[in-house]
Amino acid sequence: EVQLVESGGGLVQAGGSLRLSCAASGFDFHEYTFGWFRQAPGKEREGVSSIDSDGNTYYIDSVKGRFTISEGNAKNTTYLQMNGLKPEDTAVYYCATTLGITTARPLGELEFDYWGQGTQVTVSS
Repeated sequence: EVQLVESGGGLVQAGGSLRLSCAASGFDFHEYTFGWFRQAPGKEREGVSSIDSDGNTYYIDSVKGRFTISEGNAKNTTYLQMNGLKPEDTAVYYCATTLGITTARPLGELEFDYWGQGTQVTVSS
């Protein structure tokens, strides 16, 4: 069974940085996509970024140039480096993964089969 555990959330001032980590266990996919989603209070969950086993990356427009997604050497960990954080980035951030490479844009929740429990990111103004 695939399990995902996120870490790295917290409270930061506007302009600050955080790095989220997502560690996958029971993960043995040759082709896969990791995605980061976020959900702010009163809003729908949105796909923020993704990386696949071919190394392709995707970002929504609002985080381009500020967020960077990457993988660890073991390929079972993904990171989301968030710089230049803004109050509107405040949300619960979720890591997700799926077998295969998803090309849907924007990222769709239904494309992903496995989810972490989420980590809170709060950006104060």
